[in-house]
Amino acid sequence: MANAWNQTCRMKGLAVGPMTTFEYSEWWKLEADKLRKRKNKAEKELDSLKTDYKKLRLSMRTVRLGKTSEQWREEIRKVGNKISRVRRVSLST
Repeated sequence: MANAWNQTCRMKGLAVGPMTTFEYSEWWKLEADKLRKRKNKAEKELDSLKTDYKKLRLSMRTVRLGKTSEQWREEIRKVGNKISRVRRVSLST
């Protein structure tokens, strides 16, 4: 009789469908709605940022500020050199 407890039994299982409660299903629907709303909001914000970026690029071209980053670095370097020269002159006088 003691060996009967030690024997391994195998059973075939049959899954009919998801075993979820009504509360879980309702919670999942609410979470899915929240996620969908957040996704839509993020997409709208992204579209708005893209529009703002395009407007900024257009206005920069209109004002002729559409320089490359290398051109900006060169201009900043030149201005920095001018400032250094002015400081040297003002310190020597």
